[in-house]
Amino acid sequence: MIDIDINTPALLFPAITLLMLAYTNRFLSLASLVRKLHEEYSRGEREKNLLKQIKNLRSRINLIRYMQALGVLSFLCCVLCMYVIFRGWMEMAHWIFAASLIFLLLSIILSLLEINKSTKAIELVLSDIEELNKENIFTDIFRKGED
Repeated sequence: MIDIDINTPALLFPAITLLMLAYTNRFLSLASLVRKLHEEYSRGEREKNLLKQIKNLRSRINLIRYMQALGVLSFLCCVLCMYVIFRGWMEMAHWIFAASLIFLLLSIILSLLEINKSTKAIELVLSDIEELNKENIFTDIFRKGED
């Protein structure tokens, strides 16, 4: 096995804390949006896609909750790994550090899923504008001077 020292898990600290900050910012912006949509729904402004938007937001909030939980588990494993290395239990340190990396990987995968859902939410809002054609990156790149 590759030998790790106490600095190895410490290298993940900045990455994990920056991810957690990004996840928290996402959560706060979604919470604000949920409050706004709830207010609209309570006032009786029931536009066509309002319930779909709320359902999408609920799903995204759950994803962010799991992203944050996995990020915290990764962080805790890093701290535990440092303690285990300090005690000299290297076999256990390898397993705990591996668990930390797996939790971090799962958190990032969920983040990718949440980003996908957020783009679908934006497409849902834009679908109200019927003049817009379905476009993607390829139609944007290869557009022939229509603008």
